Amino acid sequence: MCLGVPMQVKEICNSLVARAETMGITQLIRIDLVPQVSAGDSVVVHAGFAIEIIDPELAKHRLEFLARLLGDMGEDQEDAG
Repeated sequence: MCLGVPMQVKEICNSLVARAETMGITQLIRIDLVPQVSAGDSVVVHAGFAIEIIDPELAKHRLEFLARLLGDMGEDQEDAG
């Protein structure tokens, strides 16, 4: 299964690379596939590449879903131990 994670572009470093943040984690991402991206945009990142610019509200909802999913997975691990 593939998973794209919503991130917010904080800084465009050059035409190929940007600095992006999600859930307190900052990383460099490639922006080749979304050349129109700007600082402040929300993007879906898969395997280090921004693959789509998305609405900030949609990004927020997806992150909330991922947080709930990860929380549920953590609870399952605690129950197994």
